[in-house]
Amino acid sequence: MNSIQDIWSGIMEILSSKLTSTSINTWFADCNPVELEDGRLVLRTTTSYKREIIQQRFSDIIKEALQDLFSCEFDLLILTEDEEYDKSHTDENLLPEMDGYTFDNFIVGSSNKFAHAAALGVVKNPGSRAYNPLFIYGNSGLGKTHLLLAIGSAIHDKSPDAKIVYVKGDEFLNDIVHALKEGAMEEFRQKYRYADLFLVDDIQFIAGKERSQEEFFHTFNSIYEAGHQIVLTSDRPPIDMALLDDRLRTRFEGGLMADIQPPDSETRMAIIRDKAGHLGMQLSDEVVQYIAEKITNNIRQIEGVVKKLTAYKEISGDEITRQRVDKAISDVIRTGNYIPTPEDIIWETANFYQISVEDIKGQKRNKNIAMARHVSIYLIRTLTNLSLNDIGTLYEDRNHGTIYTSVQKIEKKMKEDKELAGNIRDITSNINSRQR
Repeated sequence: MNSIQDIWSGIMEILSSKLTSTSINTWFADCNPVELEDGRLVLRTTTSYKREIIQQRFSDIIKEALQDLFSCEFDLLILTEDEEYDKSHTDENLLPEMDGYTFDNFIVGSSNKFAHAAALGVVKNPGSRAYNPLFIYGNSGLGKTHLLLAIGSAIHDKSPDAKIVYVKGDEFLNDIVHALKEGAMEEFRQKYRYADLFLVDDIQFIAGKERSQEEFFHTFNSIYEAGHQIVLTSDRPPIDMALLDDRLRTRFEGGLMADIQPPDSETRMAIIRDKAGHLGMQLSDEVVQYIAEKITNNIRQIEGVVKKLTAYKEISGDEITRQRVDKAISDVIRTGNYIPTPEDIIWETANFYQISVEDIKGQKRNKNIAMARHVSIYLIRTLTNLSLNDIGTLYEDRNHGTIYTSVQKIEKKMKEDKELAGNIRDITSNINSRQR
């Protein structure tokens, strides 16, 4: 192989043996190689949506093809037609999480119009007291993360040198634990406190974590006082976070709060058509309306159904029928049918109370461990179909009477203790997030 085009032909030959001709024509017909150098293959495709699909669905198989050809590993970089490739410069401020999330591909409807306008306000005037912090909240799968990352993409386009920091709430916790363990708190603070744009997804995860809230408080103050922008997302408003530090609550509420509600029928149909169009598929009006009637509360589930239908169309070439749509929907929607494993429940409860799984199952009786044990037993009883005896076997063969007492104790205490009720809500949210 003497040229990049020869190499690409070899890759396409391997891909053609593993993918359907429809997949090859849809995603690679207008994809061209740019360069293979320094352990990286650079490709160019026509749109950001094709780039997203190639990255998500085909990057591993392309890397495997390169491995077959050269017996070594390669990275993969995909550009669109309007992006210049400067191999001498690596854009450290362009976060991979932002790729594909723009305002152009965010469908605006009555349910998200205010949040969308607020996000555009941040881009127009980052750091303005009117929009700082911007706190976007709403149920899972409604577009909070999309808006968060679209803000990052737009600000990067305006100011390529801006330092953008994106983190999920649970990752912020993990970073603190790691920094404390390794004695690297100064590096941790350097990473977060000097951001020009600080994007935090699912901030609710830090509620109740004393050290994490303390560090976040100082991080927030450093960024805010420097006049830089903070954007947060959560599944609920600050007032509903029972264990959130009051200092943080007042700061979150001191900015602009914008909620996102489930989309109405017209918006859902627009989203379905948009997602299908970006995947190179046109759905009939009947199918679009049917999906919109079946999935009413979660854009992420709508996207999952459309992707499954696209894959089916590529593989079989058959028309999309009502039965095929029902199958795709049943594969995606698990709310109401999802039953977490006891192991997941125990792990999430132990993580919330910051104790080990061994302690929560064992015989230690100090107050924190005992409460975590009671809560985990209660959650297993309410979230699964296990009997009292079956639950007892998970806790060193405790008898069913002991398990029943734990359940009763939590049920009674929740009615009197709002903090405990909030804890259980948070743990349940963490458990349910495992199905996504």
